[in-house]
Amino acid sequence: MSIIIKFFVAPSHRAAAAVVDGGPDGTFESLSFGNFDVEEALIEWEGIFTGRSFDELIAVDEPEVVADPDDGEGPVLLVASTALQDALAAADRSRIIEVSQLWVRERAADGEVFAPEIATQILNDLAGLAHGFRGREHRLYCWTA
Repeated sequence: MSIIIKFFVAPSHRAAAAVVDGGPDGTFESLSFGNFDVEEALIEWEGIFTGRSFDELIAVDEPEVVADPDDGEGPVLLVASTALQDALAAADRSRIIEVSQLWVRERAADGEVFAPEIATQILNDLAGLAHGFRGREHRLYCWTA
């Protein structure tokens, strides 16, 4: 489970990886969240948005690890798939609510309680961030510590 989660958009893996040690604050506009398994969430969100299975996404190494200098013992940088990024950027309010409700149900099935309002806010904020960079050669990254 990640304690600190920061999503941000950067023009390249190289630019994003440059902030792996200290996080994106001061370099990239970021959204901060905490206390959920972000790697699992990225897979679940993509599965809900695209219909791809959890196992299929794991098999193709989603989400991609961009930087993990301490081999899982420190900050890690992930990149959302382009399919997830595009789905977030294109999602309207009703789709965000639908996906967040499905995600909350998935978490509940695994015994994790997640407030629906918080789930909707996270996905809404991510959609706004992704939409702001739609059509540009930027990617959506996630830094965790």
